[in-house]
Amino acid sequence: MRHPARLGIAALALAFAAVGCGNTPDTAHNSDEAGKETQARKQVRSCGHELSLDAAPRRAVALDQSSTEVLLALGLEQRMAGTSNLKTKIAPEFRDAYAKVPVLSPKILSSEQLRAATPDLAVAGFTDYFTKDRVGTREELARLGLPSYVSAVDCPKQNAAGKSPFDLLFQDYTALGKAFGVQDRAAALVKEQRAVLEQAAKTAGRVKGAPRIVWVYSVYGDTPYVAGRSAMPSEMSRLVGAKNAFDDVDEDWPAVSWEQIASRDPDLIVVGDLSERGKPGDSAADKLKAMRANPLVSKLDAFTHQRIIEVPGTEMDPSVRTVSALPRLTAGMKELGYVR
Repeated sequence: MRHPARLGIAALALAFAAVGCGNTPDTAHNSDEAGKETQARKQVRSCGHELSLDAAPRRAVALDQSSTEVLLALGLEQRMAGTSNLKTKIAPEFRDAYAKVPVLSPKILSSEQLRAATPDLAVAGFTDYFTKDRVGTREELARLGLPSYVSAVDCPKQNAAGKSPFDLLFQDYTALGKAFGVQDRAAALVKEQRAVLEQAAKTAGRVKGAPRIVWVYSVYGDTPYVAGRSAMPSEMSRLVGAKNAFDDVDEDWPAVSWEQIASRDPDLIVVGDLSERGKPGDSAADKLKAMRANPLVSKLDAFTHQRIIEVPGTEMDPSVRTVSALPRLTAGMKELGYVR
């Protein structure tokens, strides 16, 4: 449940103004990076907003885990004033860096908590973190002098047509690299992850018959949430020569019924494991139990023949970890006999 936390405009303005009065934790940068930081005003676009930055941010706050891990992947832990809202444990490769970043809240950040961190940039993977009953709208924050960045993946209408979700994710790396003056790191990250996509795409020519996949992300009560057309798993399916069974639904994660899943008669079922989040229906075991209890789904060939692949649920969301789902998917398809 969300808990509204409204603040006076004057109080917020004073807090954000304090950012310019010191509190710059990143004093160990080398001279080359320091030179990049003092370049002329940076212009960065984000979800229909033009961010005009006088200098590279030094007190960024991440509003979710995906943003946190992208910033850590770019080596920016020294320039983060805080993180929040972790769904799962931080990825092993980022744990040492993450330990250097203040945790402002284990849950969704409030406007009060954001204010207390005196940030110079707020970063989020999804637009719905910027609402009046959370940290405030992007327009409100901009009027107070706080720029904000939202992942391009969550803003497809503001981006050029024809770009895949991975193109938009890599656009984030590039834009944030420019904002922070770490373009080389961003370019290296894009190159590394594009290589993973290219490797996965080689599988497509060896896949038998474009198998239909249902991607089950979460189950609340008795309602499953699956990947729709605009979710990352649709693009992952396409890359490996498969098809998302709910590609006809123009949403990220639509709520459907078990009967609808049964009617699609998928060849494969991919189950996201979010057990670290700890809610009922989050673990892969919980999802499989719900399928076993359903009289229709339990009789599907994909279920009775255990054509099921488990992946960490966080890899289904757009983040620096998303590409890790691809080798898991291709390995599972090979094991189940779908790859020649």
